[in-house]
Amino acid sequence: MEESRSPGDVLDLEQIRRLMELMDRHGITELDISQGGTSIRIRRRVVLQRGAPVAAAATPPPAAPSAETPRVKSTEAEEEFITYIKSPMVGTFYASPDPDAEPFVKVGDLVSPDTTVCLIEAMKVFNPIPAGVSGKIVAVLVENGEAVDFGRPLFKVDCREQP
Repeated sequence: MEESRSPGDVLDLEQIRRLMELMDRHGITELDISQGGTSIRIRRRVVLQRGAPVAAAATPPPAAPSAETPRVKSTEAEEEFITYIKSPMVGTFYASPDPDAEPFVKVGDLVSPDTTVCLIEAMKVFNPIPAGVSGKIVAVLVENGEAVDFGRPLFKVDCREQP
């Protein structure tokens, strides 16, 4: 059985499949297409991984403990509450909606799953990135304007503190 398609149709099923493959290949999570009075939105679910380690190169070596300040060791119990918000795509990280604006979030802020934490520009499209978790931002792991790869940790979140 052949699909019937009128000239006003935005896409056929095969074109949608090809777009989804391209989204997969390039790490794009959302795509909007409009033609005439018809529009289509394709979204992929982003799965955040809990407790993934940060690359050693991104973390400075620990300073030697001094006699005056006791060194606090992170325990496994504390680490189980740590989650990393990772980049769902390849692109450029932006901490704020424009250069003169305050960042979406900073260290100490409480976030919920739908809180926008940053923008990632991919193929001239600015994609808002939701936290996906509830907790307190304890570290911002990338610089504004820095290129990021798929899966790169962007924020460290302590999930013990809820908004």
